[in-house]
Amino acid sequence: MEKARTFLQLTDDQSEIVSRLVDPAHCSGFYDDFALNGIRVDRVEQGVVVCTFKVPPRLIDRNGKLANGAIANIVDVVGSAAVHVEGLPMNVSVDMSISFLSTAKLDDELEITARALGQRGRYSGTVVLLKNKATGEIIVEEIRYF
Repeated sequence: MEKARTFLQLTDDQSEIVSRLVDPAHCSGFYDDFALNGIRVDRVEQGVVVCTFKVPPRLIDRNGKLANGAIANIVDVVGSAAVHVEGLPMNVSVDMSISFLSTAKLDDELEITARALGQRGRYSGTVVLLKNKATGEIIVEEIRYF
């Protein structure tokens, strides 16, 4: 154990570099611009967030479909917003289940609906549906607990 602790110990120079890093959870930038740019918030009520999103070329995989990683990012962010309390840090998921039921292609307009399922003690749950706005076809269903 001591050998591992010594190996992982930062030098003074390394510690100084780390202390100057910006916490990515508290800033916008490349991630927001790349993955989330274009999400339009249509409705916000307590425990409900509804957004629309037109699939852009930057999030398409080699098969011409919206990339699964992009889908996971989108439902993660919108789902978190359904239970977020202003002034408090975002909750961390302890269990997340994403069911990929269909696909979306370039320029499809999607509707993302996140609903809070409830709260028990310090745990909250959400369900997120991502569907094609024109056809009503469900693309993804995500259930998550915080």
